[in-house]
Amino acid sequence: MVQKKNTLTRTGIVALLACVCCILWGSAIPVIKTGYRLMEVDAADTASQIVFAGIRFTLAGLLVLIFASIRERKVLIPDRTILKYAVPVCMAQTVGQYFFFYIGVAHTSGVKGGIITGLGNFIAILMACLIVRNERMTGRKMAGCVLGFAGVVMGFTLTGEGFILISQVAYGISTILINIYSKKVSPVVLSGTQFTMGGVVLTLIGIGMGGHLGNITAVGVVIIFYLAMVSAVAYTLWSVLLAWNDVSKVAIFGFVNPLCSVILSALILGEVKQAFNTGSLVALLLVCAGIYIVNCKAKQKN
Repeated sequence: MVQKKNTLTRTGIVALLACVCCILWGSAIPVIKTGYRLMEVDAADTASQIVFAGIRFTLAGLLVLIFASIRERKVLIPDRTILKYAVPVCMAQTVGQYFFFYIGVAHTSGVKGGIITGLGNFIAILMACLIVRNERMTGRKMAGCVLGFAGVVMGFTLTGEGFILISQVAYGISTILINIYSKKVSPVVLSGTQFTMGGVVLTLIGIGMGGHLGNITAVGVVIIFYLAMVSAVAYTLWSVLLAWNDVSKVAIFGFVNPLCSVILSALILGEVKQAFNTGSLVALLLVCAGIYIVNCKAKQKN
């Protein structure tokens, strides 16, 4: 256990695993938008967007629980303790965050949505320091957050991207909850349980609103399965990192997420001009400066 703790708290390992998560998450927005197009989900069809999200996260949760059961060589069934912690995480993350996220993605470009996702990491750090108070706010953290926040909001309005901003507030709340609860129960089982519960809730909400997926093809099924794998792998890794490290040490690497999302949106969606114009490049530069400033002190400790 001590060896595992030493490994998972080393800055190099945290950076590597966190960046793997961010690359996977960075691919989500362009792949979601591609899935909308292939499955004929219109930007105005909110109900079907929620169904799309619900199916993805239900599958993701089941995959996490199956993988965990295989690793432990026994069927892992969530008990009352897991459920007690999974419900608030589920409501903040899978239901709260992705209800707004999937609608927001349909109404903005991949580049804009990708950069705005960086806001959730600042919110998580500020909540950990100012509200939960399980970390100390320092001048370095504040400076990094200010720079990163400037990069995220630069050139954007709340009108088209408001729901993605709301989703990032929910993300910040869920990050704090995962950090706390993952020290009490298995972060992997917690992740799988809350995904499954949240996915079912989103699916039922979407169907209740009249949503459906109109054009289900083999490629569409592959896209949903890929997105489920993104959640299953990335959030499980992220939860494990949060269980062994301070929120700020992990969350700061989440700023790589918008960088990956912008690049992948340019490649997959053809949004090259939006990705590499002056405004986007300056925004990404500010975000990267935030990463360096906040994490610089953490490197000195390891």
